[in-house]
Amino acid sequence: MTASAQAASDALRKLADPEKAAFFPRFFKAGPGEYGEGDRFLGVTVPNVRTIVKQFKDLPLSETKKLLTSEWHEERLTALLILVAQFSRADDSNKKVIYEFYLAYTKWVNNWDLVDCSAEYIVGPYLDGRPEKIPILQELARSDLLWDRRIAMLATFEYIKKGRADEALTIAEIVLNDRHDLIQKAVGWMLREIGKRVDRALLIQFLDKHAATMPRTSLRYAIEHLSAEQKSHYLHLKNADRSG
Repeated sequence: MTASAQAASDALRKLADPEKAAFFPRFFKAGPGEYGEGDRFLGVTVPNVRTIVKQFKDLPLSETKKLLTSEWHEERLTALLILVAQFSRADDSNKKVIYEFYLAYTKWVNNWDLVDCSAEYIVGPYLDGRPEKIPILQELARSDLLWDRRIAMLATFEYIKKGRADEALTIAEIVLNDRHDLIQKAVGWMLREIGKRVDRALLIQFLDKHAATMPRTSLRYAIEHLSAEQKSHYLHLKNADRSG
């Protein structure tokens, strides 16, 4: 099969489901005023997208760019999964190329699933061990672009899975009071994972400091695996702050 964006696009369309195409805009909040406003969907499921990715895993970057800048959600997803696959087997030089390309086009990584399938697999591992890691994650966390902020938080999942919490806690402090639901969920999710995978005591320390004032969405995600007594304690702190 010809390694081109057009060939990948044609292959995706053969797997399109009209019912999924009608449902996805609601699921991904693509309506007027929603975070995914204007996004368009072919109706291709993630397993089917991954099938196409395997066929086009060696797609040149110039062709991958055409998919990533597409108006169609599944084409952007295909591009990102291709980048993830290529990054995983690339040498240091090509990892740098893919990482820099990714950060140059984050405005197209413009829904939660697109961030979540890519940030921890490209940004997280590329920056690990580099002196610029924290400054770059902090810059992303302070960006006006919603997707940059979620990328910063999700990139730290790479380090959490390696048993480290410092990076995630640093970014969580920056975006903790973000007003957007997608950032609040990301913060709570990473805090929960710290408690599960790294050290429950670190989660407790963070909650002792911030539970009373952090967004309720983040708090509920963070305490999901705590005991009933602990959940009640931290929710009470939040309620007390609210009533005050």
